[in-house]
Amino acid sequence: MKKTLQELTIKNNFLFAAVMSEEDNCKQFLEMVLGVEIERVEVDKEKSMVYHPQYKGVRLDIYVKDGKNTRYNVEMQARSQEYIGKRARYYHSQIDMDMLAAGYEYSELPKAFVIFVCDFDPFGDKKYLYTFENRCMQNLSLDMMDECRTIFLSTAGDNPKEVPKEMVKFLKFVKADLNESMEDFEDDYIKKLQDTIQNIKLSREMERKFMTLEELIKDERKEAKAEGKVEAILEFLEEFCVVSAELEEQIRAEKNLEVLGRWLKLAAKADSIEQFIAEM
Repeated sequence: MKKTLQELTIKNNFLFAAVMSEEDNCKQFLEMVLGVEIERVEVDKEKSMVYHPQYKGVRLDIYVKDGKNTRYNVEMQARSQEYIGKRARYYHSQIDMDMLAAGYEYSELPKAFVIFVCDFDPFGDKKYLYTFENRCMQNLSLDMMDECRTIFLSTAGDNPKEVPKEMVKFLKFVKADLNESMEDFEDDYIKKLQDTIQNIKLSREMERKFMTLEELIKDERKEAKAEGKVEAILEFLEEFCVVSAELEEQIRAEKNLEVLGRWLKLAAKADSIEQFIAEM
């Protein structure tokens, strides 16, 4: 069942992106994760909370740079992802491509952090914090010096003495259900996030954005289903012979899922491509 904006907690991608789009919230989050003070941050609103076909549809990660030109990509992951490491690799590549497209030389590429906040344990080691960087396997003291780091926060950690207590409280806040998320966590930063969330939920503009996003996601899923059916139809037909350009164009132009479903069943049981065409 689809949730309303009022029912969301910070683990929802839209709400997390909305909260972290406020630069002071994002700055404090990065300082908590990295354990260092950051002069200032700039959230790129054109690359956050928007629809980007080149980024595989709806993009809800937060793209940030700080006063030293370090780049950050931050994303909430509420559900377990089988290939989350490769997703991190993709984000690192996007940061580099953006920099190179802007005229940077390889030697000028800035430090880059990809950070995932996971409401699950991505590696099964019961850590609140996992940090990865490139090192030589034959000598771990040798850093490749590519200045890339990938960080995973996990709400399923069980090592509170190894990380800052404010990080544990933040991750408990992420894990909380709606009622629990409104409790007093005795933490100034979480109180600030709670206030931001309340303001977002009272905003008609944010309600409109959320509804628009839901429609985009719905359309995207529908399009993905249609594309899957089209490819399956063509795969069945290609067992008979090469599909003509005209027929392929006709099949790809069809967007009605019911029609595509009927064609798929027909393609699966047809004895020839001529029979398929005759019964379409």
